[in-house]
Amino acid sequence: MRFFTRFALLASIALLPLPAPAQETETSVGVLDAAKVPAVMARAVDDFIRPGYRHFTEDADTMEESMALLCDAPSAESLMNAQSTFGDLVEAWSRIEIVRVGPVIEGNRFERILFFPDRKGTGLKQVQAALAKPDPSVTSVDTLKDKSVAMQGLGALEFVLFGTDAETLSTTEGRYRCQYGTAIAANLQRLGAELSAAWDAPDGVAAAWKMPGPSNPLYRDEAEAAKELLGVLVHAAETIRDQRIENFYKGEPKKALPRQAIYWRSGNTFRSITANIEGLRDLLDRSGMAELLPEGNRSVVSSTDFVARSLSRVSGDIKPDVAHVFEDPAQIAKLDFLLLNSRDLILRLNNDLGGGIGLAAGFSFSDGD
Repeated sequence: MRFFTRFALLASIALLPLPAPAQETETSVGVLDAAKVPAVMARAVDDFIRPGYRHFTEDADTMEESMALLCDAPSAESLMNAQSTFGDLVEAWSRIEIVRVGPVIEGNRFERILFFPDRKGTGLKQVQAALAKPDPSVTSVDTLKDKSVAMQGLGALEFVLFGTDAETLSTTEGRYRCQYGTAIAANLQRLGAELSAAWDAPDGVAAAWKMPGPSNPLYRDEAEAAKELLGVLVHAAETIRDQRIENFYKGEPKKALPRQAIYWRSGNTFRSITANIEGLRDLLDRSGMAELLPEGNRSVVSSTDFVARSLSRVSGDIKPDVAHVFEDPAQIAKLDFLLLNSRDLILRLNNDLGGGIGLAAGFSFSDGD
């Protein structure tokens, strides 16, 4: 009876039926229209990547200001303001974090911004140790940036604002903790500025994306460039399923691990997942990847977006407190919906879109082929 109840709840989530699931085999393979690739790559850079990093940097700057205000005038109100600003920062990062190539993977920038998953709790222990005994080196961005990556990013800032004893931030007792949080915010702003500068440089990575060719150090031809962009989308979908959902829930509510969910302390788990999905949708749309498909096969993109949009809608409708989700069968059904259809999204991007623009069906980006 329980199975049928959950099945009924799952089936009732979507107002419209999803497109037929993508097939793992027998996907038609098209031919890449190389002439259209540079324009698609240029739009990906100018209309998604550069604005995304700029938005993150601006929100990190606002975060630093909120933390400084909290330190100067600690109160329940200024703490709530800083916590709210943190949620905005998480959303800004979650939209652009799907781009896991280029400058963000150099110098461990990605891990410095977001160290997750912290499977052994190593990062958490380091943050707790820093808070337990005042250490001036974590209250300045100049010295914090050289410490463990787990101590200087969003995960560390979340614990400062929402972890054990975070309520002390509303009083003068939390001054040191607040100074540490301010340094983290300043470090995030620094990293965001570096990423923006790298993508804004006229002869840097943006130029490499926009002008594939024999003399290009990254992409020797249009096929390699298109493969990179498609890989960003596929890896994003895989990460949403494997690291953001399955990290705490694999389909068995009794075995769920709510505290393994990203941003569970701040209640931003599903806000972040939704932003991941929306970032994927934006990149697919703004780059105009549909133009790389034959006109008769462009419905692949619209059906893929339909699945992603359904995932986003359901994710955005799940309770912020992950632990409470597992007390409600209707909420669990929504998680089941995410598990089922996130796999479909991966297949549509990998097989249908990949095959449609000239990559072999079943191409595995995870293998680096």
